[in-house]
Amino acid sequence: MKFNSLLSSFTPKDGKFFPLLEETSDILDKSAILLEELFSSDNDKNRVKDLCKAIKSEETRGDKVTGLIYKELNDTFITPFDREDISALADEMDDAIDVINRAAQKVMLFSPEILPPATAQLAQIIRKGAAEVRAAAHKLTTVKKSGEQVIAHVKKIKQLEEEADGVYEKGTSGLFKSEMRTLELMKLKEIIQELEKSANKINNVGKILKTIIVKYA
Repeated sequence: MKFNSLLSSFTPKDGKFFPLLEETSDILDKSAILLEELFSSDNDKNRVKDLCKAIKSEETRGDKVTGLIYKELNDTFITPFDREDISALADEMDDAIDVINRAAQKVMLFSPEILPPATAQLAQIIRKGAAEVRAAAHKLTTVKKSGEQVIAHVKKIKQLEEEADGVYEKGTSGLFKSEMRTLELMKLKEIIQELEKSANKINNVGKILKTIIVKYA
């Protein structure tokens, strides 16, 4: 028996990473669903507060799962993918959850008088992108068979990010053409920026997924 085969028989590739990465993608997906609900809540103050609290709870849960992934990386000798790829995927998904939470918390903190249509459109794009991430992450256990499907999800994520760029530009331009008070304009500008960052972060997750597929599919 070759040394590498013998070594692998005593140090199997730990399968704990797949459920943890899947759980993180589930949290991202749930956070994005709540975000979409937030921006279609008609700015009802009580509903906004409840949804922001729920998103914060998901963000906290995401941090805990990411911490478990780091612990497993430290404790596991042989991993199913390169450590750097597992760490990068966990980091980017966690970052996307964090930015979604920031967007939500700014709505609660700033309490804007209105939420313009661009915010709801961006939140919908983010929700769709997160769903694509979740679908792709749940296919990593069979990466050699599911490579083409994951790449299709990645392409869709990129398309959604490009769509978000267009909505962001149009929405921001609309703010500055409006006659709203400066303070309200600045509040909404920050919120829209966080939403656009969320779409970008989800696209970063897509890039890591593509890297994994190129290496292992």
